[in-house]
Amino acid sequence: MELKLNRPICFFDLETTGIDIGKDRIVEISIFKVFPNGNKESKTWLVNPTIPIPPQTTAVHGITDEKVANEPTFSELASQVYNMIKDSDLAGFNSDRFDIPLLAEELLRAGVDFDMKNRVSVDVQTIFHKMEERTLSAALKFYCGKSLENAHSAEADTIATYEILKAQLERYPDLENDMKSLSEFTTRKKIADFAGMISFDKDGDEIFTFGKHKGVKVDVILEKEPGYFSWVQNADFPLYTKKVLTAIKLRKLNTK
Repeated sequence: MELKLNRPICFFDLETTGIDIGKDRIVEISIFKVFPNGNKESKTWLVNPTIPIPPQTTAVHGITDEKVANEPTFSELASQVYNMIKDSDLAGFNSDRFDIPLLAEELLRAGVDFDMKNRVSVDVQTIFHKMEERTLSAALKFYCGKSLENAHSAEADTIATYEILKAQLERYPDLENDMKSLSEFTTRKKIADFAGMISFDKDGDEIFTFGKHKGVKVDVILEKEPGYFSWVQNADFPLYTKKVLTAIKLRKLNTK
């Protein structure tokens, strides 16, 4: 089973300093790009996160401060990473909730204006959890009959995710071999930003999902309490959330 693609798709995986999307940094990134004609290319980078890697995190992926001390920072790699993914849909394992949001933060921090407007994402973990409820290692064993060697190595995890998605399409006839359809299937909840701080109500309007304005339409708050926008922009919120809020504000100004 090969993927039916209208455009390239990049399977990717991150190893990081931790799990805080707004504060943690990438220490390794691997991208496996599949083209509609079947061609493939891959690239893996070790990254100097510029902040210490906690020992408990090193215990998971084996990457130490010393190992990345002389590696390039993400800012130095950002253009290479973006050039590889800019024409592609994205896929990963738990990527909608972690890898894509954290990658977006790193790209925005490096001055790259990344967004998901003209691409879709496929979260292979969601397919797996909806169908079987297991982990990546168990998924590879279940779907492909293989053992995952070098688990928590970004490259090994990335290739495993690619193999699993192909096997899932073989196993489940109801899954359409189409990236837009798979993206819709793997979307857990429709949100406007990666962190889930701005969602949509039943009318399709953006609403806040946190704080004193939880459940209230964003444009209503921007109208009634303009200082709230400035507070979010100056507070410790993810950069992509701030970007989305700015876009909503500009859209509202342009419709006046």
